[in-house]
Amino acid sequence: MPAMIVIATTAVPDHLRGALSRWTSEVVPGIFVGSVSARVRDELWHAVTEVVGNGAALLVHPAPTEQGYAIRTAGTRRRAPVDFDGLTLIRMTSAPKVKAMQTPS
Repeated sequence: MPAMIVIATTAVPDHLRGALSRWTSEVVPGIFVGSVSARVRDELWHAVTEVVGNGAALLVHPAPTEQGYAIRTAGTRRRAPVDFDGLTLIRMTSAPKVKAMQTPS
């Protein structure tokens, strides 16, 4: 039975965006929405995790939880889903620190 999914991507290869747009609609750049079966959802997510590289991706799909949905992530993100007594909350991590460029002496 098809269910609605949302996939949000940041800095992913163009060919991945093309593959996602075969099954979903890209409603704004990097945000894909569609209604697919669980098998197609899992195959799409597998494709995303294989090529996300330095980018990031997030999948939201229906699940039998208190909130009614589950979140999956791939790549490096400042926001990380955390299970808190059965509820998924989002934890903010600190921004990655940029090392100062050092010139050789």
